[in-house]
Amino acid sequence: MRFVHLSDLHIGKRVNEFSMLEDQRYIFAQIIEIIRNNDIDAVLIAGDVYDRSVPGEEAVRLFEEFIIGLTNLGKKIFVISGNHDSAQRLSFAHELISKSGVYISPAYDGSSLPVTLTDEYGEVNIYMLPFIKPSSVKSCFADAQIESFDDAVRFAINRMNVDESKRNIILAHQFVTGSQTSDSEERSIGGLDNVDADAFDAFDYVALGHIHKPQRLLRDTLRYSGTPLKYSFSEENNKNSVVVVDFKEKGSIDINLIPLKPIRDMRTVKGKYEEITLKSSYDGSNRDDYIRVVLTDEDDVMDAMARLRAVYPNIMKLEYDNKRSSAGRDFSLGERVEDKTEIELFTELYEQQNGMSMNEKQQEFVERIVSRLKGDMQ
Repeated sequence: MRFVHLSDLHIGKRVNEFSMLEDQRYIFAQIIEIIRNNDIDAVLIAGDVYDRSVPGEEAVRLFEEFIIGLTNLGKKIFVISGNHDSAQRLSFAHELISKSGVYISPAYDGSSLPVTLTDEYGEVNIYMLPFIKPSSVKSCFADAQIESFDDAVRFAINRMNVDESKRNIILAHQFVTGSQTSDSEERSIGGLDNVDADAFDAFDYVALGHIHKPQRLLRDTLRYSGTPLKYSFSEENNKNSVVVVDFKEKGSIDINLIPLKPIRDMRTVKGKYEEITLKSSYDGSNRDDYIRVVLTDEDDVMDAMARLRAVYPNIMKLEYDNKRSSAGRDFSLGERVEDKTEIELFTELYEQQNGMSMNEKQQEFVERIVSRLKGDMQ
């Protein structure tokens, strides 16, 4: 049996106020073609289908298009909710929809029955565990001793009574200890949402969602598929892909990654303004990519964002990396501020913000301003 593992679609997401719907529609069409051309039996979507618990109309319509595209290929589809989703909204009419081969996990209610598929090697049990918190489990089992996310997941899995002699898959949307995170993910302070990897030992393959960077944990079969698109500049070096899982007899699993190519990539361009706006600097690149520009000019470039859009129409961020910005990161006026004159304080402030001393004309200008202000106050 051959599965595709996806997660964290975040349909409807906006990145730096740019809507990603067009990019998502493009990448979903690409995923459907990969599924069409690789003899896939089922698709696993491990949470964060939407970017908001109350998705917009366009987001709902796009997910509907994607699901219909998959069912038109005759594929079984398994979906769980993530921390960005409303489990109740996502699983609306799930019992009726399951008759079409689309299985959407309801909000956690303590139930644990798997969906069982069959191939030439026998049965494959697919368990679906939506994103849960300790309170999710306590609401179903008031007497359960649940103090942490790890406790909650272990309790929920123990309730499944997994027969480890059979082939078992689980979809889960949790933060597993040791995962490499990105800026676009929601995390609890101090790692309180950690779940240890051995909580999933009963399963032959663990289809994880929540972390945006594709990665394996401890074993190849305990894996985050990552997002199909990049959603922050901390992810610009991620290699987004579709995870294809070949599940043969018990203990025999092959995993292949099929790269995804977005309509617009997310990348950083760094250098002086005059350098990065030269035609030779951007020839051969996709100027429609989502761009973060880091200027190394010491002086601010007048109306830089608008001028840079002539070269990079989808510029998302503009930052400076120079002596001033470096000095500003470690700003301090030192001790005994009350013992310093106004001129000394301003001079020290200028030096720490700009990484250089004022010239003679600037010094004279500051002295005149301070003198005038002090005169007005008398």
